[in-house]
Amino acid sequence: MSDVGAIVLPPLAGLVFKSAGRHPVAGLIGGFACVTAGYAAGFTIGSLDALYVGITQQAASVLPAAEGLHIHVLINYFFTAASSVVLGLLGGFLISRVLEPRLGTYQAAEGEATGEDLTLTPVQRKGLAVTCAVVGGYLAAVLALWLPPGAPLRGEGGAFVPSPVLNGVVPVLFGAFLLAGLTYGFTVKKLTGTEDVVTAMTDSVQNMSGYIVMMFFAAQVIAVFTWSNLGVLLAVKAAALFNSIGVTGFWAIIAFVLLASSLNLVILSGSALRSLVGPVFIPAFMLMDMSPALSQAAFRIGDSATGAITPMNPYLLLVLAMVREYEPEARLGTLISRLAIFVVPFLLVWLAILGIFYGLDLPLGPGAHIGVK
Repeated sequence: MSDVGAIVLPPLAGLVFKSAGRHPVAGLIGGFACVTAGYAAGFTIGSLDALYVGITQQAASVLPAAEGLHIHVLINYFFTAASSVVLGLLGGFLISRVLEPRLGTYQAAEGEATGEDLTLTPVQRKGLAVTCAVVGGYLAAVLALWLPPGAPLRGEGGAFVPSPVLNGVVPVLFGAFLLAGLTYGFTVKKLTGTEDVVTAMTDSVQNMSGYIVMMFFAAQVIAVFTWSNLGVLLAVKAAALFNSIGVTGFWAIIAFVLLASSLNLVILSGSALRSLVGPVFIPAFMLMDMSPALSQAAFRIGDSATGAITPMNPYLLLVLAMVREYEPEARLGTLISRLAIFVVPFLLVWLAILGIFYGLDLPLGPGAHIGVK
């Protein structure tokens, strides 16, 4: 889902925690923390992988050694798949053992429904069954238009990546959620006509009005930041400092991760940050006999770990609005302090995983070795 996960998963996690008798804020904050701090890990291949590898190919091409390298979208798959398992367990542990005990016992607000019967009625079961069938058929149609040879949604020359499906993943997901909502609503009689649909959509937008206003001003700040080239200045100065230190081996990888994590606090866009540091550090690491796949894996860590706590993250304000539904007195500082407990553990554990791959010379993906081979 890429960035969409930061919007979809937290409120769902909050509802699941509440229905299970747990603190809903723990699920909400924990869900957001795991999505952002572990942003570049996962079992599946998506638009983020295509974005990373495109920049990596361009940055590596400045050296003749890149001609013998097979740089493809799966060069980090073994690393990201293994990381997703370990980070998932780590995130669950931090939510259960650290975050939730700090929140105490959840006290429902006045007028908030408590002790409701969550057993599905026959009508609701029918609605879920019909919805699953409709959404399954929709996804099957999308795959049928993408996977077969010569399919219309394949990219230029029949390529999977890039392709209209990955480039248009947002409208594809929008269509899936829209079909799911309409199908379930009409099946269980929550929606009876177009007026009900319009009312439901209006209520959803109304709940996000504060977020939309904050996004407007956040966009102006980010635009000024980009126009001023402050990000470029920071990257160049940091690269000069890195070269003056003269570290080698895995220590260089650690320094690079820390640099990327620091820059990620002010340059949240993964493509912008990768475009800034990639052309400098990918060739530098190749000259040190470290493959582009390794530098890309290291960048994934730095591009993810600190994303949960930077005020430059626009989704932070949206999550704050969600938290205030359960804790009206919550402030941005409160939210950041709760999210901060995930940053260092994710950073250290993820570095340890990469260290295992590095120390044992394990491939980071199909045909993607640690060294330049």
